[in-house]
Amino acid sequence: MTAKRLLQYFIILIGILLLIDAAVMSILSNFNLGLVATGVVSLALIAYGALWCRNKAPKWLQVVAIVCCALVVALSAFLAIYGGHNNVRYNEDAVIVLGAGIHGERVTTPLAARLDAAIAYHHKNPHAVIVVSGGRGPQESITEAQAMERYLVAKGVATGQIIQEGKSTSTYENFSFSNKLLKQKFPEGCTVAFVTNTFHVYRAERIARAAGVSARHLGAPISWYNIPPTYLREILAVAYMWVFGVK
Repeated sequence: MTAKRLLQYFIILIGILLLIDAAVMSILSNFNLGLVATGVVSLALIAYGALWCRNKAPKWLQVVAIVCCALVVALSAFLAIYGGHNNVRYNEDAVIVLGAGIHGERVTTPLAARLDAAIAYHHKNPHAVIVVSGGRGPQESITEAQAMERYLVAKGVATGQIIQEGKSTSTYENFSFSNKLLKQKFPEGCTVAFVTNTFHVYRAERIARAAGVSARHLGAPISWYNIPPTYLREILAVAYMWVFGVK
C-alpha cells in the first residue's frame, strides 16, 4: 500500500473518529455550535477522503482542504498556548468563574475543570471571594451559578466565600454582572482574576476589557474528547470577534 493511499485512509479515519466524538458528546453534554462544527468537519473529511481515493478530488479542493486544516491547527495551538500562560498572583480580592453549561443540574466536564482550578486557587488564596457566574439556559434545570456553588461547597469551599451571579447568558454578561456585584462587595475597588478553560482565555480576556473589568486569568484544562468541539467552536467565535468586534 502506497503512502498516498495510507494518507487517504487516515483522513477518512479521522473523519469517522470526529463523527463518533460529536455523537457521543451530543449525548453527554448540551447541544451547541461546537458539536455542529465537529459534525460538519467530520463529514467533510470523510467525503474528501473518499473523493481522493477515487481520484475525483480537484486540485483546488486539495488546496482548500490543506489551508483550512493548517488554519485550524495553527489557531488551536495559539489558543492553547495563550491560555496556558497564567498570570494570576494569588493575592486577588475576587475570582470570577465563568459558566460553561450544565446538563440538567450536573456540571459539564469543562465547567468542572474550571471549578477545580478555582478550588486550587482558593487553597492558595483562601481570602478571595469566588463569583460563580452563569444563568439558566436550554437543557438546564437550574442556573449554572447554583450548580457551580453546589460543586464548590461539596468540595469544601464555605458558602460565605461564594457569590452567585445567576442572570448572565453570555461571557460579556458574565463579566458585566459579576463586576456590579463586586462593586457592591468592594465599594473602594478590588483586584480580580477570572477562571475559564485554556481555549477560552484569549477571547474572554478581551471581552473582560470591553466590559470594563481589568482581570488576570487562570486557565483550566479540558479532557481530550472535548478538544474537537470546544476548539472548533472557539475558533469560529474568535474569527467572529476579529471581524465584528467584541459583542
